Amino acid sequence: MSGDIISERVTADIEGEFVVFRIGMRINKLWKVHKWAPVFVAMPRMLRELEADPDSGLLGYQRNLGIRNHILFMYWRSFEDLHEYARDPDQEHLPAWQEYNQEVGSDGDVGIWHETFLVGDGEYEAVYNNMPPFGLGNVSERVPASGQRETAAGRLGRADDDSMPESVDGSAASET
Repeated sequence: MSGDIISERVTADIEGEFVVFRIGMRINKLWKVHKWAPVFVAMPRMLRELEADPDSGLLGYQRNLGIRNHILFMYWRSFEDLHEYARDPDQEHLPAWQEYNQEVGSDGDVGIWHETFLVGDGEYEAVYNNMPPFGLGNVSERVPASGQRETAAGRLGRADDDSMPESVDGSAASET
């Protein structure tokens, strides 16, 4: 992700359907490093593998690392691409998943989870202001959030009431 701040108010513009995939781990027992460390180091290997293959379908990702909770936000071109990668025995994911089930299983030392969101064409909205490229805006084209794209409803192609509530100083508030 570039650190350059984009001072213009922009929105993400991506053509067609896409997938948002959130995956994470939670360290339930910090002292059991031998249980959670293999899980923790598996994901960077997978990301390097995916980045090296432009045809994988991965559009991009962002990490959010905490003390116990580690979350990865991934954007994929299609569910089929994601599913194909997850099930391919020649890729990093399937062996790591099998190792997790063997070594950790349901002992409670480290948890893993994922959520998959299938996003239809035009069924999303986003806005970024004074931000470096981030989230969907980092993996798609960014366009000015003006005109029809000024409000969340407009970005979703829905009718919008033109009147915006006033801000504290009396000027029209801009929806974000």
